[in-house]
Amino acid sequence: MPHKTSTRRQWLQSSGALGLAATSAVGSFAQEPSNNLPPHVPTWSKGLGKPFLSPAYGVPSPHEQHVKRALLPHPGPYPTASRTPLQSLHGTLTPNGLVFERHHAGFPTIPPDEHRLMLHGMVNRPLIFTMEDILRFPSESKTYFLECSGNSALELKKPTGITAQDTHGLLSCCEWTGVRLSTVLEEAGIQKQASWLLAEGADAASMTRSIPMAKALDDALLVYAQNGEMLRPEQGYPLRLFLPGFEGNMSVKWLRRLKLGDAPWQSREETSAYTDLMPDGTALQFTFHMEVKSVITSPSGGQTLKQTGFHEIQGLAWSGRGKIRKVEVSIDGGKYWQDAVLQEPLQSKALARFRLPWQWNGQMALLQSRATDEYGHVQPSRQQLIADKGMNFYYHNNAIQTWQISAQGEVRNVHA
Repeated sequence: MPHKTSTRRQWLQSSGALGLAATSAVGSFAQEPSNNLPPHVPTWSKGLGKPFLSPAYGVPSPHEQHVKRALLPHPGPYPTASRTPLQSLHGTLTPNGLVFERHHAGFPTIPPDEHRLMLHGMVNRPLIFTMEDILRFPSESKTYFLECSGNSALELKKPTGITAQDTHGLLSCCEWTGVRLSTVLEEAGIQKQASWLLAEGADAASMTRSIPMAKALDDALLVYAQNGEMLRPEQGYPLRLFLPGFEGNMSVKWLRRLKLGDAPWQSREETSAYTDLMPDGTALQFTFHMEVKSVITSPSGGQTLKQTGFHEIQGLAWSGRGKIRKVEVSIDGGKYWQDAVLQEPLQSKALARFRLPWQWNGQMALLQSRATDEYGHVQPSRQQLIADKGMNFYYHNNAIQTWQISAQGEVRNVHA
């Protein structure tokens, strides 16, 4: 035991962690004198606490009120999106109240007993399902990320966002519960000619997208629950489609209709929007997958390092094609890379958290992360992405993000 204690102390001293902890404790004690600090017994330990709030829904501590979604800038009469505060979260799952939102016409309020899912087109037996029917099918729960294809879009031409929430906050990761879409399609009987599927939402925009039948029969889900509870209204209550790894708008919310056919429907959202404009004026259509990507969440924009010494660099990585295999971190703008530690569990098409211990010497640093997935796809630099796709595209920006740390410890968004 003495040997282990000595080894741990040596490690703490060499990493600067012991000095950091001691300095922080003394500093806070001196700057904020309080009878609640040791060796005193704190006030909250001297009496009964508040009763539990049942039957009300539990809420976070009032000291965590700053952790909330942020509205996306919007030119119209009302907001159409909000962002997840990635820099304030822990682990990889996003609490339901912080999952990003994207609406095309606001979100409807739908009584579940009046909601219906119509399945028709190239099927042997057109069917209409109630929510009771859907809930009777065998269910499964899977953890997947969900990302808007416009995530980070404003960052391509110039640094725009201040925080990781601003730059990458159209991203969340949850446990989704529902029934395999393939199971429901089999009930109706798929005709041989059917190669595409049209999904339509019950919102005022009638959000519609064409889905390849191969994806529908693979891992697509009809989802009714999220992180252990029924979907929130803004997330598609009572039923949504979920296509793991595909751009978020294809996971149609408030799902009311599925139609099978032999060609894509060329709907508004896959012609006038959600296409990638190339340098020669042509547009890439049906770029479904969200490519490999990562972002450092700590230290990140809007934060300040208050002292030199040990800090842990951490962040999130994901790929719409599978598991994250490796994340590298650079502190000099991409000249030299170090392998970060990936935190278990590592799941396919889900967020992965990475960590790297770091000694900050008080000099300017340029922090970057670069992810690689299990198929060898590597996150590109901004220069590489522009060389490949030009400057006219808006969606699917998966370029490496750069945070600059000044000599004063202030962290801001830059292009390296």
